[in-house]
Amino acid sequence: MTDNSAGEFHAMIAASPAGSGRSVGGAWHVHGVVLPEEQPRDLWIDDGRVVEGPVAGARELDRHCWVLPGFVDAHCHIGLGPQGAVSIGDARQQARTDRDAGTLLVRDAGSPIDTHLFDNEPDLPRLIRAGRHIARPRRYLRGFAVEIEPEQLIDEVDRQARRSDGWVKLVGDWIDRGTGDLAPLWEPAIAARAIGRAHELGCRVTAHCFGEQSVAELVGAGIDCIEHGTGVSPAVIDEMARRQVAMVPTLVNIENFPAIADSGQARYPRYAQHMRKLYHGHLDRMRAAREAGVPLYAGTDAGGTIHHGRIGDEIVALGQLGDAQFALGAASWRSRGWLGAPGLGVGESADLVIFDADPRPDLRVCRRPCAVMLRGRLRSR
Repeated sequence: MTDNSAGEFHAMIAASPAGSGRSVGGAWHVHGVVLPEEQPRDLWIDDGRVVEGPVAGARELDRHCWVLPGFVDAHCHIGLGPQGAVSIGDARQQARTDRDAGTLLVRDAGSPIDTHLFDNEPDLPRLIRAGRHIARPRRYLRGFAVEIEPEQLIDEVDRQARRSDGWVKLVGDWIDRGTGDLAPLWEPAIAARAIGRAHELGCRVTAHCFGEQSVAELVGAGIDCIEHGTGVSPAVIDEMARRQVAMVPTLVNIENFPAIADSGQARYPRYAQHMRKLYHGHLDRMRAAREAGVPLYAGTDAGGTIHHGRIGDEIVALGQLGDAQFALGAASWRSRGWLGAPGLGVGESADLVIFDADPRPDLRVCRRPCAVMLRGRLRSR
């Protein structure tokens, strides 16, 4: 697309009813390259869904553009702030910020508040919840997790599974103040029984893991996904690839490891040194995981101390691990398939992100979609 045609497309969006900042439904005709395809095609949208076209009276957005199935933030926390739970109003604003950045599906990887009422608000992203983080007392950030003793783990997994949307989130490791370093929270045998119970209930299990030991033990215990995964060894990578255990590396969060290490240096020097080591090798380990066939997906870890709306930054960061097609798929069509969410086939919900330039030559384009469409309603940036 030339600069002039890009400007014309922006003008077209601005001139549409959505240019007022409102979301506008009805019938739409979008003509563009729908990634990962290579050639332009027509998308006809009516009553919130992709339909066979043409559709009489559809509003035209038929200049060349680039379209992706709505972005997925596969590690996000709607309802979580630096001190723990936030108000429903603040959580709603977090979800809106993610939506406006193009994130139309969120796997909420642990929240201390119940956001099920958002399911009835069609202007908010779709949520797939993992209940609350499950941790041991004083072994995670204060106010984030439900804290229980190991003998209570299976019952708590049962409880969180029933309030979730098919996921359970464990805290796999955190600093042990007695040893002054990262250490697992759960013995492998009890973790395996808890994961088994979640599977009996039809849920998948994921875990926060920074260090080497926790990820190795939890993969061995049958877990379905690892968050962060900075301590994966070659042997664990091979086992994850064999079992197709997914990983969501949250690269924008890992950039905080040096500052985390600095903050713990005086009191926990072993921990600080360990965090720096994990940081300095993380890109090589993530590249090795991708090359081995471990499924990797995009997640920002928004909530807590990470600002919402940073899916574009995570996509750019994922470009360090592979080509643009890998990074975009990790945040869009591949992630949707992993989570059982629709793409842009006929009959599926019209959830899409629109760009006036091809994001593949320069992933930074992903930071500023010119429009998003959620449930068939167009909203300009």
